[in-house]
Amino acid sequence: MSDLGPVAWPPAPIRTERLVLREPEARDRATFIELLSSPEVHTYLGGPRPRAVLERELPEAPEQWPGSFVVDLDGAMIGQILLRRAPEHGRPAAAGKVDLGYMFLPRAWGFGYAVEACAAALDWFDSVLPGEPMVLHTQSANVGSMRLAAKLGFTEVERFRAWDAQQWLGLRSPGPPSD
Repeated sequence: MSDLGPVAWPPAPIRTERLVLREPEARDRATFIELLSSPEVHTYLGGPRPRAVLERELPEAPEQWPGSFVVDLDGAMIGQILLRRAPEHGRPAAAGKVDLGYMFLPRAWGFGYAVEACAAALDWFDSVLPGEPMVLHTQSANVGSMRLAAKLGFTEVERFRAWDAQQWLGLRSPGPPSD
C-alpha cells in the first residue's frame, strides 16, 4: 500500500495529444537537476537548491515512487507531476487528501503543457481512486498556478499565511467514476 492507497504502480504511460506521463528514468537526471536548481521554477517554492549539491546527492537513476510522473515531450522530460497524500496534521481542509504538485521547465511555460499534463493525471487519478477529492496548494502571488488551478476545476477553500507569504488552498471535487 502506497501513499496513494491500493493503487498499482507504475501505471502504463499516460498519453495525451502531445505528452506522455511516465515513470522517472536515469536519462531524466539532468532535467531533475535543472528543475530543482532553477530560480524561475522555485520562485514560489522556497528557492532553488544549489546545483553542486544536487549533482552530488541526486542518485544516477531518479527515485521512483507512486504518484511521481515525468512529463515527456517528444522523448525529453519537460516537467514533473506529483500526487501525494497531504499529512493528517497539516491544514484541516487538506488533511488526508491527495495533493497535486507540478514543476515545469521555464522553456515549457506558456504552451498549455501544464494544463494538458495535470488534466491527464487527474483523469487517471479519478479512474483509480473514484470519489476521492484532491487539493492544490500554491502561493496566491503565483498567478500562473492560480490560473491553472481554476482551469483544472479547483475552487478556493482557504487562504493562509505560511513561509512568509499568502498561500492558497483549493479543492477539486471528484469527477464522475470512469466506466
